[in-house]
Formats: sequence, C-alpha cells, structure tokens
Amino acid sequence: MARPVLGSALLVLFSISAAFSLVSGDGWPRVCIIGAGIAGSSLSHFLKDYSGGAVDDIVILERNGVVGGRMATTTLAGDTFEAGATILHPKNLHALNFTSFLGLKPSAKSAAAAAASSNGSSASSSWLGIWDGSRFVFQTLPPPPDSSSALYKKIHSILNSFLLFRRYGLSLLRMQSFVTRTVGKFMIYYKDLASRPVFESAEEMLRWAGLDGLTRRTLQEALAEAGLSPLLISELVTVITRINYGQNVDMSGLAGAVGLAGSESGLWSVQGGNWQMASGLIKHSNATLNLHEEITSISYKEGQYELRSKRGNQYLCGVAVIATPLDELNISFSPPISVPSRSLQHTHTTFVRGLLNPGYFGLNSESEIPNLVGTMEVPEVPFSSIAVQRKYGEKDKAYKVFSRSKMEDVLLDQIFGVRTETVRIDWPAYPHYSAPEAFAPYILDGLHLYYINSFESAASTMETSAVSAENIARLILSRISEDAPATACRERIFPRESHLHVDL
Repeated sequence: MARPVLGSALLVLFSISAAFSLVSGDGWPRVCIIGAGIAGSSLSHFLKDYSGGAVDDIVILERNGVVGGRMATTTLAGDTFEAGATILHPKNLHALNFTSFLGLKPSAKSAAAAAASSNGSSASSSWLGIWDGSRFVFQTLPPPPDSSSALYKKIHSILNSFLLFRRYGLSLLRMQSFVTRTVGKFMIYYKDLASRPVFESAEEMLRWAGLDGLTRRTLQEALAEAGLSPLLISELVTVITRINYGQNVDMSGLAGAVGLAGSESGLWSVQGGNWQMASGLIKHSNATLNLHEEITSISYKEGQYELRSKRGNQYLCGVAVIATPLDELNISFSPPISVPSRSLQHTHTTFVRGLLNPGYFGLNSESEIPNLVGTMEVPEVPFSSIAVQRKYGEKDKAYKVFSRSKMEDVLLDQIFGVRTETVRIDWPAYPHYSAPEAFAPYILDGLHLYYINSFESAASTMETSAVSAENIARLILSRISEDAPATACRERIFPRESHLHVDL
C-alpha cells in the first residue's frame, strides 16, 4: 500500500544514517544495482540526492562494456546516430532536469528530423507516406526547399494539415484529445514530494494517476471508445505504434497512448547521444561502476544479499535492485521469486547507406519516395518503417529501417538499389504488450530486493524508467527508515528541491 508522508525529520536522519552504517564500516557495497541504463542510473541519482548524501555506497553492475542500456549510438559512414531509445517528449521532466544539471545540450527536433530519428513525427510537416505493401495509400506533401521563406513553409504546413483533415476528419482532434488527457494524468507523477505517496507496487502507482484502466484493454478498444474512425486507427495510428513499439493497435492501451504521444511536436534528444544522461547520473552519484559484470545469482544470506557474477566475483549488499528487464536474463534466486511471464518485443534496427529502389515501391524515381515510409499491419510488409537519417547527395543517403525480424541481404537488395554500408542491431526493446497487463512486484522478496522494470509492463520509455526509479528510491529510503518515509527526510532536512519545468 502507499505510505503516508509522516514522521520526524530528526528521526528520519538518524534512522537512515544508522541503517547505512551497519554495512559501510565493513566496506561492503550497501546498495547493488544491476543495470547501468536510465533506470539504474536514475536510481543511483535519486538515492544519493533524496538521502542528502547519506547513501554513499552504491555499486552498479553492468553486463555490457558501456553504460546506457537501451540508450545507445552507432556509427554509419563516419556519422553517429541514435540506435536505441531516441526521442524525448517536451514534458519528460526528469530527462529535462537531468540534461540541465549535467550540463548536457538538448537538441530540439523538427517534425521531419524526429521522423528521421525514428520515433514518429507530426505528419502535418514531414513527408510521410503510408505503405500497404503494394502502394502508398496516403502521403503528405514533400518538404519545401530549405531556402523557402517562413511564409511559404507556413502555407506548406497548412496544406499538409488540410490533407490530413480531409482524409481523417475530426478523428484527428479526438486522437489529440485522447493523448492530451493521458499525458495530463501522467504529469501527476511530478507533483511535489509532500503530496505524492510512496508506492509499493506498479498497480498502485497507476491507480493513483488514473491510468490503470488503459492497461486492461487494447489501444484499439480505447481509441474506438474515444470516437476515432477505423480508417485513422488502421492507417496513421498503426503507423505510429509500429514505429514506436513494433506492435499494432492490439497492444495494451497505455503503452499505445504513450507511443502516440511520441508523435507530437517539441520532441528532443541529447546532443551526442542520450546515453550521456546515464553516464552523468552515475558519476554525479559517485557510484562504483563495474562493466562486463553479468550477475548470474542472487542469494539472501544472514541479512545480506550475495550477488555472484559470470566472472566469479561476489558482491555483498544490504539492498539489491534489478534495473533491467528480467525477461531474458538468466539469474537464479535463492529463495526463489515469482514474477508474471512476459516476453520482450525485439526490434531489428538496420542502418543502410545507399539509395532506395523506387521499383520496389512501384515508382519511377527515388525522389518520389517519402522521407518517412510508415507501414500498415499487413503480412506482406517485411518492415515497420524506413526513414532518411542524413542526405549526403542526391543518390547517397543514410537510412534507418525498423523491422520485427532480421533484414537479410536478399531482402535489403530488393528494397535498396544501392547499398554501400549496413549496420544491424537486434534490440530486446520493450515488452510485448497484451491487455490485460500483469505486473511483477516492486519488492520481489518482501525484504530489500527491488525491481524497477515492473512499471515497464505499463509503458516503456526513458522517462517512465526514471519515474519508476524515483519511486523505488523513495521506497527504499522509507522502508529502511521504517518509521518515517524518504519524503519527510527530503522535504524537511534537505530542503533543496529541483523545480521541474517544461522549458527546452
């Protein structure tokens, strides 16, 4: 159940200091975090920040050789591109604040740039084509020349909006209203700490915000109830969900709504790569980072957790936190734990330098192919989307292709007339969403073994991971101090407060 905001500040400070001194004197890692992505790095930051520095012994164990988890970049033709989690929403307040205090630079994305970065776009101002496997059923206008006047660009945008409205009508406004309502409910997670409970389960967290209902029905059901037309759902909505989650409108409603929010304007990313947030947060929290350290077992013995790695190393800690999806990990637990079965949706990201084959799309010239090719849910289509990343010349471009399975060379050579460089990445990107969703516990053993990624069964983004990590940090502090939650500690003893804002 949610914990009330009560207790004496002095008692909280004493309780937290005493709890951590039990192990720090022996030199053991007090808090072990498995995973150095946005969830694990956010947790280390919030633990250090909300405890006022009392939590000063954090060990992060990462099985890969770099931090960032599913935030990663790749190189094609000497240029760096986001290969994993790409786009942030203008109301992702934790990411905005991480970027600000770490001194990173946000890069605002135009609608077309956002489309090229793969996480959707405002179709009214980018060149979008919806492909059904045999023809483009809908297209917006090609982009105006860069030298065009502001007035010309405005007229161009209005004409695109007219094309969209002519095809989809008032359903577009209903879709926007649906997304706005959902985002509005999510914003409650940024309320001041004194008015926010500490949640002991993802279900509680969702009920408190009024978002739980969307996890129990499909996106198609939710949108039909909101009055969207079947045409809009089968075309534009499906294009967005296939790009953002690799799934169709049969996915659960909340994840689908979050995917639709990724098609709004004002999208941004971190210059140089979003992974820098994880790197900066880990450094800021002064956590000890161990790379190439894959944990294979977690045992609870004599009041401590014993973590063993594939390399034979052992870590002892009073608190253990899993900050990466358990679904494809091979970790043994003693005593055993119980979590609902969940499969991950793999997204195959293929970067290609070359030129698309217009004949594949039934066209005469490559210049007729839209910058963003989104696809409908038909078996004949072997990819989810193709987006131009960079233009080196009229016949030399960099593309990003999303698909549900590996794009073999034979297939790529059909789609591309010229292919000089190819990079393939197989991401276990997010859960495969299916309503009603089942959630793993936040507290896996009733003691101090925690699981941040339980919330990912609702929606999977960089920001939702940070929101869940913040709650877990407060939950850890409140349960260690027992009589007074971390909120009281934070508000009364450590009054410095980050003001969440929406400025970009």
